[in-house]
Amino acid sequence: MFALVTLSALLFSTGLLLTPEASAAERIWDSELRRYVTEDDFKYEEFMTEEDALKTVLPKSQQVRKELIRLTAEKKELIEQRIGWKFPEDSFELYIGQTGDKIDGYAMVHNTIGKYKPMTYMVGVDAKGTCTDVELLVFRDAKGSEVGKKRFNAQYDGKTVVDPIRINKDIINISGATMSVRSMSAGVKRVLVLVDEFYLKPAGLGSDTVASRKSDKGFFTSIFGN
Repeated sequence: MFALVTLSALLFSTGLLLTPEASAAERIWDSELRRYVTEDDFKYEEFMTEEDALKTVLPKSQQVRKELIRLTAEKKELIEQRIGWKFPEDSFELYIGQTGDKIDGYAMVHNTIGKYKPMTYMVGVDAKGTCTDVELLVFRDAKGSEVGKKRFNAQYDGKTVVDPIRINKDIINISGATMSVRSMSAGVKRVLVLVDEFYLKPAGLGSDTVASRKSDKGFFTSIFGN
């Protein structure tokens, strides 16, 4: 388990912080650009609507319903410990795709900060807790929109809560877009953990059950062989 980090720590580590003079005027100094950031540096790009993203992420579901996940203080702390970073939200909206009585999968819209501003994307998760798709909906930052390209975010396909989902671990970075990559990776991890905690574990399909089955299988294999 790696240490919990805060947004301010991330900004400091990447050279994005307010100087005493800039703080009063709400101006941001960027050490990479070697100047203050202006509104002209930002771009607003819409790639997909939430409705279209749902059709892409849950294409075969006959019914899609929305539920609200509310986090108690204890549950929020548990989620933060599992993903390794603190977040301000205490509730999330989740889509559940269903055909008849069968759950096809889950989808959640996330807003996480890139280098300066939040980006909006949808993360798809199948009924077993595996990431199936990530679709960038809106990008608002100065740079880093490459995270919306399939040649990048296809890396998340097949990831589960047991995977690091971190740069230099199992995610290849994009040069010049490190904060966007970190942000999306952290968001994908949080969605997977939320689904695991609120839906899979109560149904006996969570990471704890899978780990227990693997442990039991390894125990009996050691005794009886293959």
